[in-house]
Amino acid sequence: MTHPLSGFPPALVRRLVIKIGSALLVDPDGQVRTDWLRTLVGDVAARVAAGQQVIIVSSGAIALGARRLKLPKGGRGSLEDAQAAAATGQIALSQCWASLLEERGITAAQMLVTLDDLENRRRYLNASATLERLMALNVVPVVNENDSVATAEIRFGDNDRLAARIGQAARADAVALLSDVDGLYTANPHVDAGAMLIDTIETIDEAILAMADGGSASGMGSGGMVSKIQAAKIATGAGAHLAILSGKVDAPLSRWANGGKGSIFLAAPGKGARKGWLAGRLTTLGRVVVDAGAERALGKGNSLLPAGVARVEGLFERGDVVDIVTQDGRVIARGLIEYDSDAAAKIAGRRSEEIAALLGEMHRSVLVHRDHMAMV
Repeated sequence: MTHPLSGFPPALVRRLVIKIGSALLVDPDGQVRTDWLRTLVGDVAARVAAGQQVIIVSSGAIALGARRLKLPKGGRGSLEDAQAAAATGQIALSQCWASLLEERGITAAQMLVTLDDLENRRRYLNASATLERLMALNVVPVVNENDSVATAEIRFGDNDRLAARIGQAARADAVALLSDVDGLYTANPHVDAGAMLIDTIETIDEAILAMADGGSASGMGSGGMVSKIQAAKIATGAGAHLAILSGKVDAPLSRWANGGKGSIFLAAPGKGARKGWLAGRLTTLGRVVVDAGAERALGKGNSLLPAGVARVEGLFERGDVVDIVTQDGRVIARGLIEYDSDAAAKIAGRRSEEIAALLGEMHRSVLVHRDHMAMV
């Protein structure tokens, strides 16, 4: 039975993020697959005409730039090559999107972001406000990672997770990942003929995680099923549905809406905006390891008290984001820490009334307040 959300109809999905991978946009010779892209833009135009707001997350800049610069290994032989290829290819990519959307009477806008832009709360809110204004003006934003300045330390590494974070920033109702596979299978369908498609996923549990592998079938992109499931965790945790569907057909969104294959990860109950941002972060600056009692207390919605902390790892300042983990290494929450790493280590395992004596003054009775913490 087809799920009511199949195709992400405009009547049920007001705001949609669509991610397109490099292998779909660029052929092995480094040329834009213009004919295919025009069919996708037709899908976008139909949705915009039906009242759906659309944001595009587009890969392809490095692949395009590498061909123009005649760089080896698709421009990924070194960080410098990737940055140069991105800077060159991004112009061609944005021109292509602007031209094809203009043919349909749609104005395009370009947004380039780094991981840091969405991990920093102030810049995240700025990006969110820009997306909101563009959509209010009936513009289709085309977003890509700013690979010309991104380094290993400040990059998403794949546009699947970027799309999920953009969906979160834009308060999207759904995210569609166009891929070289048509959904999540019980095993890799490229190597296992018996693999079966899972059309609806309500919970991302260990069984779902075990079905993924990290390979990018095309060799051109940087993602795989692992990155797509990571993106699904971010999107669904922020209250957005996420779909994986094939882009290897013309007009892929229309094909899906008319009964084509795809997998939908259903949104979890929504978090508040601040907690959603925390839960969806890809970087943290430390870890607070807690005992079983603290884990149970956090599960009931309580703040993290120093008494429940077994140890503190990493270097961080007050207000930084840290992971809260169990003693066997499971990340169970993420939050804004009330103490720097030195002070946190001193009060770990101690009762709140001991803090003043240990630190010389009383600051906060909690290590991470529940209002500044998100379970993950």
